Parts: sequence; C-alpha cells; structure tokens
Amino acid sequence: MLNLTRRTGRRAAAGAPSRRVFLRAGGTGLMGLGLADLLQVRLALASQPRAKSLILFALEGGPSHIDLWDMKPDAPAQIRGEFQPIATTVPGLLFCEHLPLLAQQAHHLALVRSVHHDTGDHNAGYYLAMTGRTPLVGSRLITAPSRENFPTPGAVLAKLAPQGRPLPDFVHTPDWMSNNGSFLPGQDAGFLGAEFDPLISGDPSQPGYQVPGLALPGDVAVDRVIGRQNLLDLVDRALTHTSVDRVAQLDSHYRKAVSLVSSPEARQAFDLDSEPAEVRARYGLDPDNRRTKEARQFGGLPHLGQCLLLARRLVEAGVRVVTVCTGARYDQTWDTHRQHFPLLKRSILPMFDRGFSALLEDLHQRGLLEETLVVAMGEFGRTPRIGQITSNAGADANGRDHWPSCYTVLMAGAGIPGGAIHGASDRFGAYPSQDPVTPADLVATIYHKMGLAPETPIHDPRQDRHLPLSEGTPLFG
Repeated sequence: MLNLTRRTGRRAAAGAPSRRVFLRAGGTGLMGLGLADLLQVRLALASQPRAKSLILFALEGGPSHIDLWDMKPDAPAQIRGEFQPIATTVPGLLFCEHLPLLAQQAHHLALVRSVHHDTGDHNAGYYLAMTGRTPLVGSRLITAPSRENFPTPGAVLAKLAPQGRPLPDFVHTPDWMSNNGSFLPGQDAGFLGAEFDPLISGDPSQPGYQVPGLALPGDVAVDRVIGRQNLLDLVDRALTHTSVDRVAQLDSHYRKAVSLVSSPEARQAFDLDSEPAEVRARYGLDPDNRRTKEARQFGGLPHLGQCLLLARRLVEAGVRVVTVCTGARYDQTWDTHRQHFPLLKRSILPMFDRGFSALLEDLHQRGLLEETLVVAMGEFGRTPRIGQITSNAGADANGRDHWPSCYTVLMAGAGIPGGAIHGASDRFGAYPSQDPVTPADLVATIYHKMGLAPETPIHDPRQDRHLPLSEGTPLFG
C-alpha cells in the first residue's frame, strides 16, 4: 500500500437530493416546494461530483476484454482463452490472473462492458473513441490528423474550461501515437487550432528527464526568456493581419514553452526526482531495460509507470487533462494479432498492472480521486474467438484480431460509482446483451463529469458552424 498523506477532496452534501430527484421535480413543476426545499435542491446541484481534472489512459491497439476484465470462464476454450480468473475487491467481479494488483483496486472502478461501434481500423477507431464523432468524410475514413477534424476532449476543455494557472491545460505523455505512417487522429485540437494542442511531455522514465525543448542553456537566464516573450508580443502587434497556420503553431508552442520555463510551479510539477523512491518504485521502474524493442517484440513498457506518476503530479498541480499512452510513438501495444497470450503475460500486463493500480491507489489516498475522472479505453476490443480473422493485419491461429462490436471501458473517480458494472456482453463476449453504449455516450460522460453539458455548442471556424460537444447520453448520472 502507498503510505501517503491524505488530502481532503470535495464531497457531496450528505442527505441532499440527487440530480435525478430534481429532474423528476422539474417534470411536475416546483410550485409545491418551499424555500428550504429549493435551497436544498440548489445545494444538491452545486455539490454534484464534478471533476477538476481528467486522466485519459489510452489503451491504444485495443485490449482484449475477454482475457482481462470480462472473462468467460464457462465458454469453450477457443473463446475463454488460457488465462484464469481471480477474485477482486468487488464480490462476483473477476479479473485476469495477471492483474493481481489491479484486482485489489477494483472497488474504485466502474466497468462499461457494452461499448460498441463498427470501425475496425485503428486510426479511424481511435478518432471515433476520442471524439465520439463519425470517422468518415463522405466515404473516406479519417485516418490522419487534420484541422478539419473534431477536437479531442483535452483541447475542448483547454478552450472552454481552462484552469487559469501558469500550467498547461492539456498534456500528452510520453509522445504522439502513430500507426501506418501517420499520427492517430483524435489526439489534437483539430479545428480549434494549434493553440489548444497538447504539450508533449516526453518520457519521464529516462534519466535526467526534461520536457522536450524546455531545458535552458546554461548561459540563458529565465528573465532573458521573459524578455524574448515581451519582444514577441511587440512583433505580434505589428503583424496582426498575418494569418499563417504554421506561424500560429510555432507561436503557440513558443508561448507554452515560455510559460513553463518561467513558472516554478510548472517546473515543479514535472520534477519526478522530488518523489520518494518508494513511490516511484510502486508505480514501476525498469532501469535495466535497453529499450531496443517495443512491447509487441517483448520489450515491455519501461516508461509506463513513470508516465502515470507524472499524470498524478500534473493533476495534483492543477492541469486539466492528461492523456497517457500505454506504448511509445510507434507501438500499438494492445494490438496482439500474434503471440497474444505470451505478449500479454510477459510484456504488457506486468507494468500495466503495477502502474494503473498505483495510480488509482495514489489518487484515492491523496483525496484526488473524488475530483479526478480517470478513463481507460482502447479504440476497440479483440475477437471473441482465438484465431478469428477480421482484418488484414496478419493475425495468426493464436492471436485475437480487431473487434469493435463489443468491448469494455474502465472509469473511476468524480462520482463514478466504484464497483459498478454498466451493460453486459453476451456469453461469448461478442456483442452487447444489455444497455449498449456508444463512443459518443462515453465522450458525453466525460464532458458531463467535467462540468460541460454535452449539448454545449462549439464553433468550427473552418466551416463556420456550431456543433454540440457530443450527441451521446452521459452514463452514471
């Protein structure tokens, strides 16, 4: 167990009526409520759990729900696979035997077991998962970033609900995710522009870690950087009619860099060396890893634990949104077409289990989980039957291929009921059998928990139109 000082989080007022009760009252009118009742309703609405921060844990490549947290022990061998289920801290909830640490934190998690869509392409599927928007332009799949694309939640929250401190609102760690020669769409600000793209943190597990581009040369003082910023402001005023995307992008990144370099608060947030050694070890360290192979070549995930620790430090400092990638830039970690079970057992699950369980435990002990929404999701799941071919990615007889028809998403914090299970898959884990959920519903849940109504309009300047943040329905009230 992490033995860390507990910090007081926000709690809902005891005895206050729920939002659902208030909505029922609204349906019949409020004329019968006295002043005290109205004040209590107002208190209930004000005290509904709302997240200050979001940690979006991207399980890129598509984890196998059947082998991890929606196991089918009574199904035929070609469905259930070779992993054994183990008990968790939630009665009746079973996890994979290779997730023993996460099983001890299951009471913090809600499992949405009936997520589904029809896009089996990694890039387009990721865009759909992160934005809740169709990954099609006409008949063409959206497989690459574009300023025509809908923005990811981190960018939307940076624009509509910034935290107003000398910290970035949106950080992405450790690097952009890439597949088939392109960065995945759904990682950036899309039509909101470069100003709201994430800050890329780099790999905090590396010795001497510095945020890329933010280490000052020895002969350059902070006040000199601030002086350069003042000069840039003068140039901006002289070039008010210049509008070039590339210039705007460089300007945006420069301003972010200046803000970080000149802010002791920001520099401290990124300083993992100030963490106790036992905390860093609990999240996971792999100092002997030569880092010459990716996870799907049995290279493990040496960066992951420290990326998750960085995410905790950033939300504790006030950053609004942190996206954590399971793998590195070119590593679709969970895309286990071949050697599926050996890869999970030896290369992927050990650090995932350690790091994710530490994050949940640490957030809880510090009182941060009540105000931090944690969402762990891939772009789809894996085939219910081992050796089933659904793509041209080269799945073999011992692999599981792409499967968007049913998969599981994990959520925690910010009023999400721990231990809850929403929806269900059928007996083979192939299709939703109860309460189907779409990516749009998940994105609507994120916005709702972050204090933005899903129907809030956002302006797309490229096409001069207003669009709702999400067309889905929020889960968990």
